[in-house]
Amino acid sequence: MLEVKRKPASHSLGQSSSAARTHADRTTTEHGGPSSFLPTAVRPTEVKDFQSKLPVIIGEVHFKGMMPVDGSIAGQIGAGSGLAVKQRSAIVLQSQPELNGELSFRDMVRVNGHIAGSVSSRAGTLIVDTSAVVEADINVAVAVISGTVRGEIVARERVELGPASKIYGNIWTRSIVIKDGAIFEGVCRMIEEEQKAC
Repeated sequence: MLEVKRKPASHSLGQSSSAARTHADRTTTEHGGPSSFLPTAVRPTEVKDFQSKLPVIIGEVHFKGMMPVDGSIAGQIGAGSGLAVKQRSAIVLQSQPELNGELSFRDMVRVNGHIAGSVSSRAGTLIVDTSAVVEADINVAVAVISGTVRGEIVARERVELGPASKIYGNIWTRSIVIKDGAIFEGVCRMIEEEQKAC
C-alpha cells in the first residue's frame, strides 16, 4: 500500500493546518521562500497480512459443504444476506481445496481456485481458469477447461479443453474441442440427443 502526501491546494488566511505548515516549511526554494509546488516523495506504508486475490469462484452458486478459513468472516447467515471472507495468503491452503462439497448454479460460474466435491448445472457453463484445480465430478451443459480437472465430466452440449488444460478422468459430451498442448487421460464418449437428460 502506498501513501501519497501532497501540498494542499488552497488555504484561507490564518487557518492553515499544522500539516500544511510543516509541508510548506519543507518545500522551499533556494532563496528561502515557499515554492509554488514541489512534489513530495511517495513512501510505502506497512503491508497488511491480508492480500487480495481472485475469489475461488465467480458467479451465483448454491454451495453445501466445507470451507476452511484462515482469516476473517463478516456478515450474517440467512436468506437475503451474505458473508465476506478475507483469507490470509498461505501456501498451505493451496494444497487443500478452498471449497469442498456440492456446488450447483444456473447460468455461468468461473473457478479460479481449488475446489473438490461435485459441480452441477442443468443449463449452465462452467469455466475453469488456468490456475484452477477442480477435484470433482462435473455435470453441466458446457465446460470450458483451461486448468486441471480430476474427475468425470458430463457436458450435455460441449467441452472445450484449452492449451494448458489437464484432464484426469472420463468425458461424456455431444461436442468436444481439444487445443494443442492439452493433456487428456481418460475415455471420451459421445452422447446422443436422447441421452442429454443424464
